[in-house]
Amino acid sequence: MYFVKLLASLLFLLLMVPSSESFTQGTPIHQQLFDSYDQFKESSINHRRFKHTSLIPLLERVKHRFPVKKVGQSIEGRSLFLVKIGNGPKKVLLWSQMHGDEPTATMAIMDLFNFFYDQKTFVAFKESMLEELSLYFIPMLNPDGAERYQRRNAIGVDLNRDALRLQNPESRTLKNIRDSLDADWGFNLHDQSKYYGAGNSGKNAAISFLAPAYNPEKDINTVRGNAMKLIVDMNAVLQQYIPGQIARYSDEFEPRAFGDNIQKWGTSTILIESGGLAGDPEKQELRKLHFVTLLTAFQSIATKSYDALPLAGYDDIPFNDYDAFHDLIIREATLMKNGKPYIVDIAFRQYETDFVGHNDFFFRSAIRDIGDLHTFSGHAELDAEGFQIIPAKLYPKTLASVRQFKGLDPIALLRQGYGYFKIKKTPTTALTDQLPFRFLGKEEQPNISIAPGQNPSLFLEKDGTLHYAIVNGFLHDLNKDAATIVGDLEKL
Repeated sequence: MYFVKLLASLLFLLLMVPSSESFTQGTPIHQQLFDSYDQFKESSINHRRFKHTSLIPLLERVKHRFPVKKVGQSIEGRSLFLVKIGNGPKKVLLWSQMHGDEPTATMAIMDLFNFFYDQKTFVAFKESMLEELSLYFIPMLNPDGAERYQRRNAIGVDLNRDALRLQNPESRTLKNIRDSLDADWGFNLHDQSKYYGAGNSGKNAAISFLAPAYNPEKDINTVRGNAMKLIVDMNAVLQQYIPGQIARYSDEFEPRAFGDNIQKWGTSTILIESGGLAGDPEKQELRKLHFVTLLTAFQSIATKSYDALPLAGYDDIPFNDYDAFHDLIIREATLMKNGKPYIVDIAFRQYETDFVGHNDFFFRSAIRDIGDLHTFSGHAELDAEGFQIIPAKLYPKTLASVRQFKGLDPIALLRQGYGYFKIKKTPTTALTDQLPFRFLGKEEQPNISIAPGQNPSLFLEKDGTLHYAIVNGFLHDLNKDAATIVGDLEKL
């Protein structure tokens, strides 16, 4: 019976094609959705720091086809909305941005609205799904946090620890909606740090799952078991695009958390966390993967194809390895101290620092660790065996402007070991945070401390030549990056 069910579900997914487009026969539905994504992507949102006001016109458009209802408001009076799509008997509730600085799924939900709004493509797929499902979306549960691009709400409460006390209006809204719907399925949509690893694979966890425990004993009943099986299905889809980069959270019971309690209240609940992908700082590729995996999950629920999958597949997904990654690791460089050489690895983290208004940010980096770091991985790494670490020097003259600085041949100065420059009128940090130069004000002094928590500018020297600069946690190859550096300087 297991194989019959599995074969039936696989055949359905392989054969379901959009009614008005030509696709290769037998192309899996997830691949068709992936290939067609750009026509549904909401182009008005293309970065993470959008606000509640960005959603309002999009929801006004959705109203033309689907019910959009105000179901509450935040502490600061921003409206909380519920969007319903479909009229099937199985109720699926999704809530996003419970934490204000975790917006990836919110972007994907806007894309899903466009997908369902469209009436020309994937028609049979959508019709069959929505005959079985009623989809309910709370696109942004914590708009006050989103306004500040911060995790917590306006009074500093983590809404995901307010499932029992329910002291916040946002928390009460989520609880009321869950209870009024008596939802069969729940998707708790979050973002996680890009520093998690997928087990000991050496790859970072781009997406992580959890079927939360509903009691301290971590028992598995039908409600939780269904969530586990659906995660197995979603993992299989994602492995086609980000192999080895899917992980799962530890299922230690958290009595205050919504996911754990909603599972306990009878809704099969799945936590999805977006981590990071190389070359995807604004999480647009992860947004696309959310779009694909959520739609295939909806179809799995509609057809109940997840039910044929083994629970054991859930345990095969590796655990999140906390703090396994750094932004940059310099490996086996030589550090001189009191005339003696020491072989060290140095790890840097690049921290986002908000500008006023929280619409943009610059990086302010720091050394995270130093020593033997072979058990950690870096989003960028350099094998620096045979290279000596040299602190950057301060240029001896104070310059009047960036124009005067550019007239000095900056590349030549780098190769002489100058990394700090005092300028009477320093340019905005947003334009200089990834350059191989540090511009200092009149009273500022260079940072030459090579220690955790510090942010020194360094060079790597070999055979009497400086080959690399490490400035603000970014690595620059002085032999290859000169043209790029000059181009970036022209923006100042």
